[in-house]
Amino acid sequence: MKIQSDIIIEVKDLVKQYADVTAVDHISFEIHQGEIFGIVGPNGAGKTTTIECLEGMRSPDKGTVRVLGMDPQRDGYQLRERIGVQLQESALPERIKVWEALDMFAFFYSRWVDWHPLLEQLGLVEKSNTPFAKLSGGQKQRLFIALALVNDPDVVFLDELTTGLDPQARRAMWDLVRGIRERGKTVLLITHFMEEAERLCDRVAIIDHGRIVALDTPENLIRSLGVENRVIFSVDDSFDKQRLQMLSGVDRVEQIGERIVVYGRRDGLVGEVVNALEGGGIRFRDLRTEQPSLEDVFLALTGREMQE
Repeated sequence: MKIQSDIIIEVKDLVKQYADVTAVDHISFEIHQGEIFGIVGPNGAGKTTTIECLEGMRSPDKGTVRVLGMDPQRDGYQLRERIGVQLQESALPERIKVWEALDMFAFFYSRWVDWHPLLEQLGLVEKSNTPFAKLSGGQKQRLFIALALVNDPDVVFLDELTTGLDPQARRAMWDLVRGIRERGKTVLLITHFMEEAERLCDRVAIIDHGRIVALDTPENLIRSLGVENRVIFSVDDSFDKQRLQMLSGVDRVEQIGERIVVYGRRDGLVGEVVNALEGGGIRFRDLRTEQPSLEDVFLALTGREMQE
C-alpha cells in the first residue's frame, strides 16, 4: 500500500483497556517522514501500550492505527519487514556472541543490510566476539539498536532506550538516535526522561493517565505555557524578599533557609535581580539560573512531578 503523503504513522481515537483500567484513552496523533517524535510521561501513563499497538504486538479495542499505510494487525507480516523495534525489556541468550546475534537477525528478513558497518557505527567492533552476558548495559543497548536496524527499516521504535544507563552512556545514545534520523529514518521515541525528549525530539506528545495532554515542539510547549525562569542564589545574612518582589520582572520570591529562588517570565530577569542585590549591598553566592524545561511543562499540566 502506498503512503498518500509524508504521514508515516497515523493514530485516530486509539483505545486500549485491561479489565477496568483504560491504559490508552482516545488518543490521536500523526508522525511525519524524518521526524523524531517523542511520547513522554510517567511510568504507567500508557506509553508502552501505545507503541505496542503501533508495532502490532497488541490489538486496539477501538480506533484506527496506520503505520507506513498499513494496519499493524491485518498487515503485520509486511509491516515487520519495514520497521525496527528496540523493546523496553530485551534479552538474548547469554552465550550468543554479538556477531552471531546480528547474523541470525539478518536472516529473519527478506531484506537486510550488511551489519558489519553497524558494528563500527555503534562502537561494537571490538565486542564482535563477546558473549551477550559479558556486555555492559550501554553495549547491550547499542546491540539492540543494531538489531533494530539490520533490516534497514523505514521506521524505528525505541522504547525507554536509556533507562538504567549512566549520564555519559545516555548522552552517547542520544548521538546514536540523531544518527538514525540522519540515515533518513523516522523515529518514535518512548521515554519518561523529559530532558531526553527535549534534546532529541522534533515534536513531543505528553501522555498522562492514557490521554495526550499536550502535543507540540518542545520549544512551543515551554513557551506557550509561560513556565517561569528561575534565578537561584544563597545569602548568609537575613534577607528581605520584598526588595526583589517589587521588581517589574519578578512574579514571586521563595526562601528556604539560605536559599532564595526568584521566579519571573521576562527576559533579562537575572540582570534585574543582580542589579537589585548589588544596589542594596546584599552579599550573595552560588548564583545560577534555571531555564524552564519539559518537566516544568508536565508539572504545570498535571500537577505531578516526574519520577525516574
